[in-house]
Amino acid sequence: MSDAPAPAPAPVQVPAFADVTGGMDPARWDALARDHFYSSVNWLRFCAGDGGITTGGLHLEAPGAGTVGVPVTAVRSIGNPFYQWDRILGEAGLPSPGPSGLLVGAHRGYQANILASPGISREQAAKELLCGLEDLAGELAAAGAAGPLPAGASGGRDAGAVPTVAMFLSTPDVVALRAAGVRAMPVALQPDAWIPLPEGGGWDEWMRSLPSKRRADIVRRDRRNFLEAGYEVVHTTLGECGPQAARLLACTERRYGHDADVEELAESIRIQAEALGADARVLLLSRPGEDPVGYCLYYMWGDTLYLRAAGFDYDRLAGAAEYFNLVYYIPLIIACENGLRWLHAGIEAAEAKVLRGAELRPLWMLDLSRDSVLAGRDDDVRAHNAGLVARWGEASPAIAKALVRDLWEPFC
Repeated sequence: MSDAPAPAPAPVQVPAFADVTGGMDPARWDALARDHFYSSVNWLRFCAGDGGITTGGLHLEAPGAGTVGVPVTAVRSIGNPFYQWDRILGEAGLPSPGPSGLLVGAHRGYQANILASPGISREQAAKELLCGLEDLAGELAAAGAAGPLPAGASGGRDAGAVPTVAMFLSTPDVVALRAAGVRAMPVALQPDAWIPLPEGGGWDEWMRSLPSKRRADIVRRDRRNFLEAGYEVVHTTLGECGPQAARLLACTERRYGHDADVEELAESIRIQAEALGADARVLLLSRPGEDPVGYCLYYMWGDTLYLRAAGFDYDRLAGAAEYFNLVYYIPLIIACENGLRWLHAGIEAAEAKVLRGAELRPLWMLDLSRDSVLAGRDDDVRAHNAGLVARWGEASPAIAKALVRDLWEPFC
């Protein structure tokens, strides 16, 4: 008997996973995504480079109205703990549909948005997408082990579908999806920091917009110390500085207790640089004639500058507020110079962001499955959500004031 391995089963074709846009022309997809950078074609191409993940796009024609869509991801396993819905629900004491399934949204970026042609209401788009997602979950279940999900991914539920979970949704999208028929209550994930920029203004106007003299004094001190330290800042692209960025990112990962393999980070950065090209903009920080001591990666898309990643060689810093200058103040100046309205600072480190003018909007997990394990657990989910918000507020008066209460309260 031959010891040769049996041939792999022929892949089952699932149209939404034909490519990252589900077969849609890339220019049409980007027109549909509009201002939502983390749903854009090139971002999804970067996401598609990760193992254990299959990136695609669901798009549907709404009769007489236009097109609706959303990025979709078939998840066998995922390393980023912020996307591990099974772990998050377990730690919250809530039932879970299992660790694998259909993720609505990309698996990087911490943003998922309902996409729709102009003129289609959010509610109509949500209704159309729910039907399409249910069909897609059925197709994935039928694909079985030969498809992008492992056999048995239905988690013991309805054999005609797999769990369908949206991660990092906004409150308006959650409201629309629940109005369209979703039974589960959304689970709070993270506060998302957005710094508003003055319309038609610059640095001085932004400084005047800060809510207190104390905060403005902190910024002035940070800028003065940084400028006196004698650093130079080079504007470049990720493709031009990949190895340097990987080294600096590894320093930051290790500082916060995470494993960091420089070669693995360099490969991920290479894929990102290849997918995003000149849009992957970098600020490199160094002293004249020396290797860089810091970098900040950002993107400009629509009316927003998106902060993406940063890394520092902490042993070589001068203690001159390098982090705040490279990651907030200089990008903010760039955003104002380009007429943008928002600086998106993302999740984590909320207090540092609100002290620099950020508002904190909620991001939610929502189980879209028809037979959601969270159906009927509204009181438990609300209690969990309210507890998280209370703990964030108790941790810092600044955070408590920055929470956009109208967006949190519907599900707390």
